[in-house]
Amino acid sequence: MTQVLVTRPQQDASPWVQALNEAGYEAIEFPLLELAEFLTDETALEALMLLKHSQAVMFVSANAVRFLAKAIGTQTDWTSHFQKGARAWCTGPGTAAALVQCGVPIEQIDQPDLNAKQLDSEALWEVVSSQVSSGMQVLFVRGADESGVAAGRDWLAQELEKSQVIVTTIAAYQRSASQLTVAQKTQVNQFIDKGAIWLFSSSAAMQALMKQCPEANWTNAKATVTHPRMADLAQKMGWGSISIAPPGLSSLLASIKSLA
Repeated sequence: MTQVLVTRPQQDASPWVQALNEAGYEAIEFPLLELAEFLTDETALEALMLLKHSQAVMFVSANAVRFLAKAIGTQTDWTSHFQKGARAWCTGPGTAAALVQCGVPIEQIDQPDLNAKQLDSEALWEVVSSQVSSGMQVLFVRGADESGVAAGRDWLAQELEKSQVIVTTIAAYQRSASQLTVAQKTQVNQFIDKGAIWLFSSSAAMQALMKQCPEANWTNAKATVTHPRMADLAQKMGWGSISIAPPGLSSLLASIKSLA
């Protein structure tokens, strides 16, 4: 049975593992990133004020939604801002589902068509560009890197700024590399030798793995990635076999099967 290593943070791994197991693979949780709370009571209040002054809020992930909601707490109904007309932007159905679960009306959520070639900022821009006007305020809710600086791709923010949009950013959680044990580093080599397939939905996860296992033979390693940018990175880093999974479970399974 082919092993598939799910490298997403522990908070996100279970649905992926379940789907892969049901498809006949031996799915193994191997988180390469850890997520932690980042907002204090004071900064959560500041984030709430920024949110209420924004005509649109871009949530870069489901975790951005969950950690912001947890930091603000249940005493304040932050979703009422969207019920009054503000737009919630995201790039995928997982984030949209997290928003709906928090109480954001589905009709106020903008995301790419699920049949889009890629669920990314470029696809979202095609949906929301008609909303954009000079002087509009857009808040980005994302994660921070290990140094505490808000991290992530800036393409959409740059496009907005070209249109004279006022862009602000808050970090709702902090992302850091999981520190692998000696035993786990040994496992990495064993997984590669057995032909296991690494599943990456984040370039940071791939970089964390390679940084901690510099002696691994990546020329024999297999990876399925969720975006062409990650495929380019894997190729530059010397991975032997790479497949790109378009959006959707069936596409993901087909991509993994092509490497098995």
